[in-house]
Amino acid sequence: MASEDPRDLTAGAPPHSSVLRERCGDIIVVPGDPAYDDARVPWNVAVDQRPAAVGIPRTVEDVQTIVGAAAALGMQVAAQTTGHAAAVLAEHELGNAVLLRTHELAQVAIDPERRIAHIGGGVIWQPVVEAAAQHGLAAQHGSSPDVGVAGYLLGGGLSWYARAKGLATNDVVAVELVTADGSLIRASADEHEELFWALRGGGGNFGVITSIELKLHRIPDVYAGLMLWDIQHLEPVLRHWVKWAQEAPDEVTTSLRALRFPPLPDLPPFLQGRHLVVVDGAFIGDDDAGASLLAGFRELTPEMDTWTRTPAEGLTALHMDPPGPTPSVGVGTLLFDLDEAGIQAFIDAVGPAAQTSLLAAELRQLGGAASRPVPGGGVVNRIDAAYAGFFVAVAATPEMAEAGRADGERARSALAAWETGRTFLNLMDEAVDVQTAYGHDALVRLSQLREQVDPDGVMLANHAVPGA
Repeated sequence: MASEDPRDLTAGAPPHSSVLRERCGDIIVVPGDPAYDDARVPWNVAVDQRPAAVGIPRTVEDVQTIVGAAAALGMQVAAQTTGHAAAVLAEHELGNAVLLRTHELAQVAIDPERRIAHIGGGVIWQPVVEAAAQHGLAAQHGSSPDVGVAGYLLGGGLSWYARAKGLATNDVVAVELVTADGSLIRASADEHEELFWALRGGGGNFGVITSIELKLHRIPDVYAGLMLWDIQHLEPVLRHWVKWAQEAPDEVTTSLRALRFPPLPDLPPFLQGRHLVVVDGAFIGDDDAGASLLAGFRELTPEMDTWTRTPAEGLTALHMDPPGPTPSVGVGTLLFDLDEAGIQAFIDAVGPAAQTSLLAAELRQLGGAASRPVPGGGVVNRIDAAYAGFFVAVAATPEMAEAGRADGERARSALAAWETGRTFLNLMDEAVDVQTAYGHDALVRLSQLREQVDPDGVMLANHAVPGA
């Protein structure tokens, strides 16, 4: 029965929450605490996640304390750095779960001689990129500066260098994590090898990441930028991009997007209220080779062309992703090809004549090293597809979320004939059959490992791998 004492902040909290806080102290907040609502809000503010408690560890020992206490109480633990992919987690029942927000584990150190970044489990990409750049080095970061490193790498990681260097998870050298029994384990090619295989693409099913060692690349700068046209030019730009993408060297990775911006005053004037097509990306090569590579696009007379020599740390701003928490819904897919009919299907779904609420309809260029198997790689070490598609809408209200999800599904359905049938979990904004990400044999192997390291199902991941 709930206490009527106004000083009892745990009144109305889930059954084990007050006990958990007694055991863990002020690193736990529960419903009724003044800090609870702020602590539970993810980066995707359209998602309403209401866990039994929120843990905010400051040290590795804090992580062990929270995980151990939660497991002893029969609770689950869901690790989250930022919550870009919170929509997937929120599809789970969180009423008996501790949401463990890792952002205080924020250390970053660069070993320039070994070209290794030592990254805390709660770090976002921008500090890593900036620290590496001081030594002429680059990490295979995502297109957004504030995505959590751990979640990105646990899902595979698709960077601006992917066609030249492969998926970012292939650069992971070692991972330290707290497993379901509270143990701190280091997994690498020489230690807990099976766990190391699973962590590189297997998501948050095996523990809470406390630190990562990541290989860096000697890339001080690249030829990078964007070209922009009114969306009326989508057809010629898309046709050229598809043909060009099939023949382009591995050193270049690009995306093409149909964008629809609202007339908001805080947007740059060239974006306000505009419907546009944008081709952006990066080329690891010299300026003359880059200019030659892009000559066909320049013949299509873009109204803006920013491709130039760019410091590696500047790539996090290239994609113009939202600079802070944003309400959104998204739909992802993988495509094996885009022939004439596929090109027309994309144009019909998101082109100038389409009636859609989508902010962005993106095709990301794959192939090259991103599609080749990696000896000794993890469970996800390549993407066997020609393009990744992602359709995203602003979801400032439930009605906007519903419309955006429906429009994203319509766009994906329009391309169904060209889908590979597989998924890349970094781009999936809703729960899917994880066998589509791993394949049958790999999923069996993951499930057997999950049974070994977490037999009671303590860890709650966005995309859950079941025990054997």
